[in-house]
Amino acid sequence: MRHLLSLVTAAALSVSAAATLPSQAVLSGTCCPGAVWSPDSKALLFLDGPPARPATGIYQVPASGGAVTRRFSSVAFFSPKLAWAVRPSNGDNTILERLSDGRRFNLPTRGADVTWTRSETRLAYTRSDTTGNFDRRLSRVYVADVFGAPRQVATLYGGGVSGWVNDTTLLLSGKAQPGVRDRELFTLDIRNGARRSLGQALSFRGVSLSPDGAWVVYYVAFDSKARNGLWIRPTAGGAPRKLDAFGAYRWRDASRLLLIPLRPDGSPHVLREYRVRENAWRTLGDLGDQVRQGDWSVSPDGQRMAYLSARDGNVRVLRVP
Repeated sequence: MRHLLSLVTAAALSVSAAATLPSQAVLSGTCCPGAVWSPDSKALLFLDGPPARPATGIYQVPASGGAVTRRFSSVAFFSPKLAWAVRPSNGDNTILERLSDGRRFNLPTRGADVTWTRSETRLAYTRSDTTGNFDRRLSRVYVADVFGAPRQVATLYGGGVSGWVNDTTLLLSGKAQPGVRDRELFTLDIRNGARRSLGQALSFRGVSLSPDGAWVVYYVAFDSKARNGLWIRPTAGGAPRKLDAFGAYRWRDASRLLLIPLRPDGSPHVLREYRVRENAWRTLGDLGDQVRQGDWSVSPDGQRMAYLSARDGNVRVLRVP
């Protein structure tokens, strides 16, 4: 706890005075937490229904504000490029539908999330035991090409899929045996089983790959002083960097990470940017507001940010400097 407080203090002291970033409310009335960006960065998508809307569905609003329209009449989990609808069904099966032609196939995911490659031609999922201490639960990792049969590529305890580094390499975390203390963060080449260890810790939290898969950021807590903190490291191997910051983070693009430092005093949240290549921070401005419940996201083109306002519950959008 002492180390966590020192991180918070350091982050607060390192944020210089910043101008307020202008933002615009595009959704009002506390209707729409969890809004996500469309692949073209032009709109925000959200789930809604009666009484605010005539029917339940996935709706969208332009990023600059305007009329709300219904994008999908059915509710599902959609792939990042909106090419696929993923619908868990009864029993083990999940139905995956290609939206361009309605063609479907089934996978026995037991309702687990699926993680797509950037090309959305391959996916991975984790099937875990449903009873017992999570740290000791057996988890099996599967991959499948679209319309293909799944195959198991890894067995872990207390872990699973963290993302795709590229179309043939997974990022995974977990334990090799149920009784060991530490988890391992590692890459796995699904073609030949080659592994590259990226680190060990009691737990890896907030694991997030850069859009090109070249970097991974994560934080470690409740471990040793040497391990605790926010870390970034190359997935191809190389020394990790410990970042002198603590807060919520999202990738802006392949080489820039946005971070909102924790502000326990209730003051407006500040938006900072870490440039990976330069290993340098800059402060972009403050929101004049706080983000409610960590609900914020960056558009795929990196030009805008949307967040749920803690002040009025509206979804607001700003241009990132």
